[in-house]
Amino acid sequence: MIRGFLFLISATLLWSGNYIAGRVLAPAMPALMLNGVRWTLSAIELAVILAISGKRLPVIQKWREFTLLGFVGMFIFSGLTYLGLHSIPAAQAGMISGLIPVAILIFGVIIIKDKGSAMAWFGTALSLVGVVILLGPGHSRSKSPLSIGDIEMVIAAAAWGLYTVLGKRYGRNLDPLTLTAGAAVYGAIPSDIAGLVTFSPGSLHMTGQAWLALLYVSTAASVIAYFAWTFGVEKVGTTRSAPWMNLLPVWTTLLGITLLGERVNITQLVGGAVVLLGAVLAGRRKRTATSRIGDRESA
Repeated sequence: MIRGFLFLISATLLWSGNYIAGRVLAPAMPALMLNGVRWTLSAIELAVILAISGKRLPVIQKWREFTLLGFVGMFIFSGLTYLGLHSIPAAQAGMISGLIPVAILIFGVIIIKDKGSAMAWFGTALSLVGVVILLGPGHSRSKSPLSIGDIEMVIAAAAWGLYTVLGKRYGRNLDPLTLTAGAAVYGAIPSDIAGLVTFSPGSLHMTGQAWLALLYVSTAASVIAYFAWTFGVEKVGTTRSAPWMNLLPVWTTLLGITLLGERVNITQLVGGAVVLLGAVLAGRRKRTATSRIGDRESA
């Protein structure tokens, strides 16, 4: 179980770096083109890993599952994330990602009837309090209502919640590597189409830093992070995984400060601490015979 939580933490840390890289790449190329390039490279890398592992990718047999996962997780979630990062700071985008656990719990109840434990709900609720603090008065200098970037990030959060729950459902018959590879292959198709549509001559302004950021998003933030998250969800279950996604605002804020020079105030610090506490509490519950059976059924 501890190993599963470590994978979830590692995934959120790597994804927070994706927000930083997305901000670096914002002036370098169109957002949807970036998404297409990212998942094309990731799909190739994952296919090579599968081949080395001696596994086959059931692209025909599981095309429905892969198409849905790829569209929701790679095209919608990732594409809207890069679009949002064109207009809002990385830290703010990461804060909005704190809404993801709510989406995971809601879709978990609807799709796989995974209602979760009382402690999981309590930890999630506490984490949401932290998100409210993070997004409340004082989270930015702007006094305007939600921008288009904020809305894009909110929709992206809902998409990732759906992807996580669907991944849990389909993961009963597919291992995490195959599941991620299949989703990447099918997700790269609409991502590439959208990227070509939005591309125009002169829209590329790649620098050395931008190339490094592109390498990061196509490897660490894609192959490694997605595999880590899928493996973690398989080990601990969807509802117990949900609150750990709230670590994204914490990691993103810290990286935004250290790498991008973004400023953080006391409100964000308090909110981040509450988010972290909620995630830790959500990972703790009383071990009973019933709960042990539930863990095995959700793994």
